[in-house]
Amino acid sequence: MKISRFTVNPFGVNSYVMWDADTLEAAIVDPGMTDEAERKALDSFIERQGLKPVHLINTHMHLDHIFGNLYVKEKYGLDIKVHPADDFLGRSLEDQTARFHLPIKATNQGLDVELHDGDRLYLGTEPIDIISVPGHSPGSVALYCPESGFVITGDALFRGSIGRTDLPMGDYPTLIAAIRDRLLTLPPDTVVLPGHGPESTIGQEKSSNPYIK
Repeated sequence: MKISRFTVNPFGVNSYVMWDADTLEAAIVDPGMTDEAERKALDSFIERQGLKPVHLINTHMHLDHIFGNLYVKEKYGLDIKVHPADDFLGRSLEDQTARFHLPIKATNQGLDVELHDGDRLYLGTEPIDIISVPGHSPGSVALYCPESGFVITGDALFRGSIGRTDLPMGDYPTLIAAIRDRLLTLPPDTVVLPGHGPESTIGQEKSSNPYIK
């Protein structure tokens, strides 16, 4: 599996494109694009690589991670795949945007395909395992690619930090328990690809992250 990161929008979201080198099937994860330049950068990359997008996946539905959902859905004919516990966030995107006083046009949206803990998607023959990590939002999930040795953690786990829990239906004890039980149990050399900021590894976070030691 190959993966490329695009850092977009005023929140500095890491949007990802991952793809199978043989079939060129691709997944677009957390498309947060808010302007034409960001959308063009994504489209140009997909075209240059000859990719065939087959999945649109959200790790969660906070506004900064879903601004580009409807564009990607229409452009590539994809369903929005997300945990149903976060559907209410997508359906309140306009209110989320107004609360942050952002000059960004946003349209409420809901999920098309539910993702649940233990589900498995594929790019080519390589699996993407869905791991529930609630707490930052009730439906937050991580995307674990065991054969390639990386996990996209959304806003659950960052390098040296964790996601905030003061947003609607966030819960600190739930997040800590999910990180310890669901993420830190992955192999220590697993690369952590977060929703914001630089990458890390499970081993590094297990040994030095001050929030979960």
